[in-house]
Amino acid sequence: MLNTLFLKTNKLTLLLILASFCLYAVFAYDLARTDHSNLISIYIVLFGLFIKIVNNNKNNFKLLIAIAIISRLIFLIAIPNLSQDFYRFIWDGRMILQGFNPYLNTPASFIPSGNYPIDQAQQLVTGMQALNASHYSNYPPINQLLFTLANLFSTSSILGSVIGLRLIIIAADIGTLYFGAKLLQRLSLSPNKIFWYILNPFIIIELTGNLHFEGVMLFFLILSLYLLHKNKWQWAAVVFALSISTKLVPLLFLPLFVKWFRVKEDHTKIDFKKLIWFYLIIGISTLVLFAPFFSSEFVNNYSKTVGLWFGDFEFNASIYYIAREVGYLITGYNQIAIIGKILPIIIFTSIWYIALTRQNQNFVTLIKSMLIAFTVYLLLSTTVHPWYIASILLLSIFTNYKYPLIWSFIIIISYLAYANADNTENLWIIGFEYLMVFTALLWDVLKQKKLLKY
Repeated sequence: MLNTLFLKTNKLTLLLILASFCLYAVFAYDLARTDHSNLISIYIVLFGLFIKIVNNNKNNFKLLIAIAIISRLIFLIAIPNLSQDFYRFIWDGRMILQGFNPYLNTPASFIPSGNYPIDQAQQLVTGMQALNASHYSNYPPINQLLFTLANLFSTSSILGSVIGLRLIIIAADIGTLYFGAKLLQRLSLSPNKIFWYILNPFIIIELTGNLHFEGVMLFFLILSLYLLHKNKWQWAAVVFALSISTKLVPLLFLPLFVKWFRVKEDHTKIDFKKLIWFYLIIGISTLVLFAPFFSSEFVNNYSKTVGLWFGDFEFNASIYYIAREVGYLITGYNQIAIIGKILPIIIFTSIWYIALTRQNQNFVTLIKSMLIAFTVYLLLSTTVHPWYIASILLLSIFTNYKYPLIWSFIIIISYLAYANADNTENLWIIGFEYLMVFTALLWDVLKQKKLLKY
């Protein structure tokens, strides 16, 4: 079937596809994140090929699906080269298989005493590096379940565990492709728009390549939105809880549903009964999923670890870096402890403002509000790792906003922080990244205002 599919493809398109496959292979097996010139060069070419392939084959759905799957399978037996987080995923999964609660002990606490609770413990701790190994796990229970499944048949091979993790992420992407296309159809949009997410080199490299589980979280989120649009809101709530229990990100979207449920007899009024039940189902389902790990020690460890993302960690930030510089000028030292407490309040207030002022009872408006809310979160965060952009990229395909696509292209320069021995960021490079992002965002806003006039 694949032979027939590719044989029917014109020679130029076939060459573009083969070129992208070859570059993905180089990216997967012959590239280090410190090799910044090749890293960025290959990524730029891959992005150009991606745009050309999608634009030239908009009506060839089967071909684009085949390209998406093969591009991911190229990475199948590759050890991630841009992130070491997968070592922690393997550690947590193997700890659960040995009967340990991964939230109660740090990996580093076992090693000095020579206590190796799992196979390859020393290798995994070395791989995840000291910072990760010194903190408690912050990955929610569905993530932990998937880490465990990935290690079921490979408790003594890192590559075997990597393959297990990767197959789960590829399966989630296929699910996102299926339900994303169906949701686009229900909204009278072209289902082919899903390929601006599925075939994006950023998504293939960061999720399938580097094993980040945003892809699984987004699969549950899209499935939840699909069910909600079909008015199966009880099941939508359960699946939404699965999304939260994979990554905590969807918690940001909860206020946006306050206007969604309307009284049948009078659509100007909110159906508070359904709204409360929707939130209750999400809350109870999430608590049930966390229950196997629950203890007072877990609550203490988990809250401290999550808090690090606002009070200690800094990477690829925008507005926070400006606030930090102002703090330096006024006090002479880093004010992250104070700024890290103020920014979440601004984020929380902004999201509730979006929830209460926008017409989120309209489904497309609801998705746009999600996009805006998460963009606010990213722009005010102290830490913006590249894979965080996946959420706004997926949400953007249901809108006319293009800035997430631009951001998914320019985000690669954040890896230039690893071009030097001490992994320090060049603020000129970060400034250039966000100049591009804010320019694209402003262009989108002005374009939307212009469209509203007609």
